[in-house]
Amino acid sequence: MSITINIYYTGKNGNAKKFAEEMVLSGIVARVRKEPENEKYEYFFPMDDEETVLLIDKWKNKGALDEHHKSPMMKEIAGLREKYHLHMKVEQFESIDNKHK
Repeated sequence: MSITINIYYTGKNGNAKKFAEEMVLSGIVARVRKEPENEKYEYFFPMDDEETVLLIDKWKNKGALDEHHKSPMMKEIAGLREKYHLHMKVEQFESIDNKHK
């Protein structure tokens, strides 16, 4: 069962977009995407809210997400989030296995 996390990063003066740009330029995004059980790690920009960035983060299972949360990268991400003074709203979704037995 895969887990998808939507994280809305909101700031002021374009800081959410600057955060996403620095995440890419610093190589953090590439490192997350290389984690064995990461299925998606992508930023999106809402058309009607220039101060928010949406991250869609998908993992094969909860264990993979838990391991990611224990990784040293999380401190780097938290540091950037603080640097840009961002607020987060988090939504979590679990896939449903529709296979009939």
